[in-house]
Amino acid sequence: MTFGEQPAYLRVAGDLRRKIVDGSLPPHARLPSQARIREEYGVSDTVALEARKVLMAEGLVEGRSGSGTYVREQPVPRRVARAGYRTGGASTPFRQEQSDPGTRGTWESGSEQTGAPTEIAKRLGIEPGERVMRTRYVFRDAGEVMMLSTSWEPLAVTGRTPVMLPEEGPLGGSGVVDRMAAIDVVVDNVVEEVGARPGLAEELLLLGGVPGHVVLVIGRTYYASGRAVETADVVVPADRYRLAYHLPVR
Repeated sequence: MTFGEQPAYLRVAGDLRRKIVDGSLPPHARLPSQARIREEYGVSDTVALEARKVLMAEGLVEGRSGSGTYVREQPVPRRVARAGYRTGGASTPFRQEQSDPGTRGTWESGSEQTGAPTEIAKRLGIEPGERVMRTRYVFRDAGEVMMLSTSWEPLAVTGRTPVMLPEEGPLGGSGVVDRMAAIDVVVDNVVEEVGARPGLAEELLLLGGVPGHVVLVIGRTYYASGRAVETADVVVPADRYRLAYHLPVR
């Protein structure tokens, strides 16, 4: 293969992708069979199969048991604006949106005490196994699961205080900054790291994705005078969200 040439399976996948994008193969249309791809493009069964696998991995098509492979209807990405902390109880990008008119978001959560896993302990600056409050969130828009989040707070900071449970008590659901302020902990810095990875099986089961679908992960940590007081992972489907950051110039 010379420079610039594509493997045959990528060439076939590229042509089929073009037909999907330009509407020649509209949503819910059946993808040509493996035999049809082999004949139309003059390739082997192996090449035809690999081309179909590429389109499935990209989320453009989906297999239906006993029926064939069909073009998926592509969601319109939803914009999530990130512009720093906003008062009024919002603790995640999704929950901030729910205060806006016209949104139909709901969420559920559950908290439990547990030992900090090694990676979470590193983010919080504590020893692995130290006690933390872990809270898991499932966010829905019009009933459809759109976002997952898991947060960890060191019980050395919040234990035996009125804000120990993030979603219960007098400041339940008020957001990290307001809750910490109530126990005289002043949050002065927030760090977010955004990455992408294949979704875990349990995540995709909730989010309605298929194996191989990519998710965006926002790793967010709140600090008070250099001490981490909360860290969280927010997981969103990469094909449904675009993160838009608005950062002031100082």
